[in-house]
Amino acid sequence: MIRVEGLSHAIGGARILRDVSVDLPKGGVTALIGPNGAGKSTLLSLVARLMPLQSGRIEVDGQSVAESPNDEMARRLAVLPQSSEIAPRLTVEQLVGFGRYPHSKGRLTDACRAKIAQAIGRFDLEELRHRMLDTLSGGQRQRALIAMTYAQDTDYLLLDEPLNNLDIAASRSLMRHLREMAEADGKTVVIVLHDVNYASAYADRIVALAGGRVVAEGAPGEIVDATLLREVFNTDARVDLVDGRPVVLV
Repeated sequence: MIRVEGLSHAIGGARILRDVSVDLPKGGVTALIGPNGAGKSTLLSLVARLMPLQSGRIEVDGQSVAESPNDEMARRLAVLPQSSEIAPRLTVEQLVGFGRYPHSKGRLTDACRAKIAQAIGRFDLEELRHRMLDTLSGGQRQRALIAMTYAQDTDYLLLDEPLNNLDIAASRSLMRHLREMAEADGKTVVIVLHDVNYASAYADRIVALAGGRVVAEGAPGEIVDATLLREVFNTDARVDLVDGRPVVLV
C-alpha cells in the first residue's frame, strides 16, 4: 500500500496540495482524477520522488519514500512521467530494455532478457520490437513506454496522464492492457486521468481531487455521480449505469 499523510506542497508560492492524506491500496488500478491544477500530477510526482517532499510523509509498504535509497525505491516503484523524452532512433526492444537498468546497471543478464521479452509480449509489441520509435503511432509509442516501466519488474507502476494525445481506439487499447496486466500479474497501477469515463470503466478505485484536496475516494460505482461532477469539475452532467459502471453523459 502507498500511504500519504499530511502532504502539502507549494510551487512558486502557490499551494498545490493542502494536507492530503490518502491510502492507495496494493493491487488493481487506482485512478487520480480532477480538473487542471487539482494536484493530481504533483501528488504522483511526490510519491515517485520526482519532486522533493516539503511536508508530510509518504510510505510504500511501510517504508518511507523520503528516507529510502534510490536503488531500493527503483525496485518498488516504476514511473512514467507526463513528459518522457526519448531518443527517436531507439528500437522498441532497446527502449523496453532501459526498464532493467535498476537491476542490471546496463549489463543485461539472461533474466533481464526474459523480463524484456515478457514485457514486449504483455503489451503486444512482438511485431514492433525492431521498429524505431520515430516510426510508431502515438498509441504504439505509449505502449512501448509503459512496457519499459513494466520491465522494471516493480509492484507499483505510476503513470502520469498516459492517454494524452491518444485517440479513442488507442486509449481504449492502452487501458485494456493496463487492466489485464494488473489482474494477471498482480501489479498495482496508479494512473492520472482527465477522462472520468476511462477511470470509471477501468479503475478499481478512484481518488478525486479539487483545489489541492481529496474530495472523494472509493469504487467508481460508489462515488461517480452528478454531485461529484459538480463538486470536482464544476459541471452538471447526467450519470447512467452501463454494465454496472457509471458513465458520464455530456
